[in-house]
Amino acid sequence: MNHSIKAWFIRQSLDNSKRTIRIAVLLSLILIMGLSGNILFAFKWLGEWLLPEETSARIFTPTYDRIAEKSPHFIFDEDVMKLLPQTTEKRITWESVRDEFGSTDMAFIAFGNRAEPVFKNQQPQYAASLLASLWDISRALEELQEVDEVMSISTADRMDNDEGFLEISSLQPSRDLTADEVQNIEQYLDKLPSLKKRMVGRHGDYVNIIIKPQTDIDNNALRNKMVEIADRFLRDYETHYGGMPYLFGTLPTLILEDVLILMILGIGILITVLAVNFRSAHAVKLVWGMIVISLVSMMGFMGWIVTLTGSEKFHFTMVNSSMPIILMTIAAADGVHILTKFFRELRKRNHVGEAIRVTMDRLLLPVFLTSLTTITAFLSLIFAPIEQFTGYGVTISLGIAWAWLLSSLFLPAMIVHYKWDLKSKSVTHLSLIERIVSVYGRNIIRHQKAILALGVGIVFIAAFGIPFVKVEVDFTKFFKPGSEIRDSIDFMNQEMTGVMDIDIRVEGDLKSPDTLSKMQAIQEFVDSHSNVYSTFSIVDVIKQMHRTVMDDDPKFETIPESRSKVNNLFTLYSMSGDTDDFSSLIDYDYRTGLMTALMGNVTTTMIVEFVQDAEEMIQSVAGNDIKTTITGLLVIMRELVYLVVRSALISIVVSILMIFLISWIFFKKRLWALLAVTPLISAVILNFGLMGLFGVDLSHITAILSAIIIGVGVDFALHYIAQYRNISKSGIPTDSLTREVVEDVGYPIILDAVSNMGFGALLFSVFIPIQYIGGLLIFAMVSTSVGTLTILAIIAELMKEKLVN
Repeated sequence: MNHSIKAWFIRQSLDNSKRTIRIAVLLSLILIMGLSGNILFAFKWLGEWLLPEETSARIFTPTYDRIAEKSPHFIFDEDVMKLLPQTTEKRITWESVRDEFGSTDMAFIAFGNRAEPVFKNQQPQYAASLLASLWDISRALEELQEVDEVMSISTADRMDNDEGFLEISSLQPSRDLTADEVQNIEQYLDKLPSLKKRMVGRHGDYVNIIIKPQTDIDNNALRNKMVEIADRFLRDYETHYGGMPYLFGTLPTLILEDVLILMILGIGILITVLAVNFRSAHAVKLVWGMIVISLVSMMGFMGWIVTLTGSEKFHFTMVNSSMPIILMTIAAADGVHILTKFFRELRKRNHVGEAIRVTMDRLLLPVFLTSLTTITAFLSLIFAPIEQFTGYGVTISLGIAWAWLLSSLFLPAMIVHYKWDLKSKSVTHLSLIERIVSVYGRNIIRHQKAILALGVGIVFIAAFGIPFVKVEVDFTKFFKPGSEIRDSIDFMNQEMTGVMDIDIRVEGDLKSPDTLSKMQAIQEFVDSHSNVYSTFSIVDVIKQMHRTVMDDDPKFETIPESRSKVNNLFTLYSMSGDTDDFSSLIDYDYRTGLMTALMGNVTTTMIVEFVQDAEEMIQSVAGNDIKTTITGLLVIMRELVYLVVRSALISIVVSILMIFLISWIFFKKRLWALLAVTPLISAVILNFGLMGLFGVDLSHITAILSAIIIGVGVDFALHYIAQYRNISKSGIPTDSLTREVVEDVGYPIILDAVSNMGFGALLFSVFIPIQYIGGLLIFAMVSTSVGTLTILAIIAELMKEKLVN
């Protein structure tokens, strides 16, 4: 850092401290205003909770809604499609299918009583009562503006033969049924197993409601209305929910609750660590104040950029759940280094002004470098193909930049204004960690080769785990077993139709028996997969119509042999029914059809293999007559696998390369740049090696780990190198150089690493990938800090002649 720039920072923070404090607070408030809409919504919620319902609904809520909607705010979101670039082929295909056939992501409600068959000849009144409830809830759901179609026994049609003609009528003719009507429904479902699979659970004790949402709706609104209606009509039954609209609608609330809980835990851990080691309440308050301002300013920036640009990249998703804790620990690092150095200098000089001036003179460059390299590591995420990573990287980078400005200007200005007790233990006595580091500094020289060999050996062993890293992008696996949402999803997968879908768009003459036969072959192949429970397409309708007009003879449940017969079936249907009933299966011109398969209990590995097998089979069957396109959630999951791997690799390569170049530029020696990235490369190998050895999956959540580890872990190496260069220039004998450096910088490095135990709060997240991030980050902080004070320190000791000269 240029001497004049350094002098300007010191002058502004120490000689013009009051003005600096006022400007920092004012600018922070401007950033925080980006949260004004969210703050108003919080007040609205509080008002609805405190005020009588009528008063709130008439006066309070509408007023706040009008103001809050026009105020800057950030948006909670968890639409899996927004993880894919808008220009990617899979997203374009998925959106075109939605435009053609409507939403393909279904929501599900299953209800009944375990081990209590829906249809029971001995007690038809139970089935009648259950079907009456099904009638009520189906009608209520159909009234929702977010719902396009509701599919259940109560809304389904049946086909019957009436003297050679198709008669289309309701499967459930009325709400209240007689015993004969119940038996009639049961008999009809028994002769059509494919229809029964979709409407009744695998063991016959639950009924299923399939909800097709409108496109581009608020999943949170749909989810809340689904649950409210189910609570109203299904109190006497065990109820389960499933499907991506329900899951994505539930996630925003879970994310908000998770973030708040994690922040409280992180705050507690951080304050405890700082209080024990600083032994000064004011020092803790200074660091904590800087953290809070940085954090809230970052969230406010997120609100501003969403409001001004409307970009989906800056929506707050599950990926962002770890962001507040990560910024808290990063922002604390600069404060920890400055205050520990300040106390060390205050102990020597016994004068606050001189101590903080020397501290800032020594630390402005390393603090700037650590912030710059950390920002660089996170900005590497903008090169990742997953779009939400761009918002994550840019937002947290701004938070880090603001934390750097606060630590370089606001924090020293606040330190100057406080009257420190020069006789307090925090000033006069070494802390426990300082004493341990002092002993460590003396011993590292004695056993340098053994310590280096041990460190390299551990990294080498961990590297064997890298090939075993598995990718998992299935959202349903992100929740802990035993949690309400995981149990409900598992139930839907094991007992009902499953919640994953694969959709195959077929383009051709869909009245041609040859085309329909090929479509049937594709459907039979998909249906033969052990994890596929239900498939449906226009082929099923045609076969059912053919059987019905042929006196309901099962041997005619086939595709007719001529195009004219297929056309006649549709004509017969139109006489009694409405051909718009097929709008989600086939287009108006009978040129494009959609086949959907529902499945559950699949891993990401199964998804990749299944989609690949399906693509190969379809290619062999389709020929020149039809054109097929595969889409749906399974295909999106398969695409995410590739994006996750690419994102992780890109962030690692770009961030390490940029940190190497930055270190080379500022330290003016390529060897220092190599040493700066050595602990980082070791930490990345350890991280992914442990993931492979202990079965921790790589997902679009844990893919940001490499950027976090590199961004946070580089601080230790840069502080060590900066202090090594400073002390080496002071004329100290080279024999004691490493010991002096370790004693001087070892304590803030270890304290910084210990304060980063705030990452441990992530272990209590409701999301399994966030728990993985918490555990791996704790290990990464230990490995990078210890690696700096062992591998880096020993290599520097062995090469000191080249480094000093």
